[in-house]
Amino acid sequence: MPHTRNPVVANVKKYLILFIGAILASIALEIFLVPNQIIDGGVVGIAIMASHLTGMDISIFLVLLNIPFLYVGYNHIGKSFAASTLFAILSLACWVYVFHPVPELTNDLFLAAIFGGIILGVGVGLIIRNGGSLDGTEIMAILLDKRTGFSVGEIIMFFNLFILSAAGLVFSWEKAMYSLVAYFVAFKVIDVTIEGLDESKGVMIVTDNPDEIAEALMARLGRGVTVLHGAGGFTGEPKKVLYSVVTRLEIAKLKSIIYEKDEGAFVTINEVHEVFGGKFKKKAIH
Repeated sequence: MPHTRNPVVANVKKYLILFIGAILASIALEIFLVPNQIIDGGVVGIAIMASHLTGMDISIFLVLLNIPFLYVGYNHIGKSFAASTLFAILSLACWVYVFHPVPELTNDLFLAAIFGGIILGVGVGLIIRNGGSLDGTEIMAILLDKRTGFSVGEIIMFFNLFILSAAGLVFSWEKAMYSLVAYFVAFKVIDVTIEGLDESKGVMIVTDNPDEIAEALMARLGRGVTVLHGAGGFTGEPKKVLYSVVTRLEIAKLKSIIYEKDEGAFVTINEVHEVFGGKFKKKAIH
């Protein structure tokens, strides 16, 4: 009988990771970025500038500015997303308040931007990976994507360029440039946190020796292979097309196996954002 995932345990794990992500994000903000007047993009960046201009605590603006976006997200994306996002934002606001009296670790703007961006990226990545968000502009970008010709990434980039430019007026253009560095670092680390360093690749192989290659991949890489039945577009002859999922670290060995069996094989390799089910497991390379 297949193992059934316990929904209570899954939810506890999910909210625990959201909580840890919020703690990391608050550390990045209060111990590295905010004391050095370096901002993040989105609502967090606006909250930092609003706090600087009014003297009010950042945690207040983090909650208030996100409320309209939460309402929109609840109506258009779903209750689970809205609940996860609300929990992450409230956790962030609480921990930002807790860490506010803690002195910054460095006054070096470059170090603050790099390490603040890394820690923030890990925190935000954990939250996104578990179905939440800290940034209401992402919700608006998802909705505008359906109504405009721009992608979600392009819309978020437009918002953030505007916000980071405003930082130049509120703080200084030097601080705005360091904010851009922190944003870029966080953006890259978010991707790594969501996808993982050992991301998966989907491989499609068109070959005249499908049985030999399939056997070699299963024996030497330990990967399952699916055989798809197709036909040559020009000749109309039946062809076996192989499909397998491997890790990034296995690509070189996979190529070696394929070309050892068929130098004329046609191979395409694509990004796979998530793999679950079946017998796919991460393996060490020997």
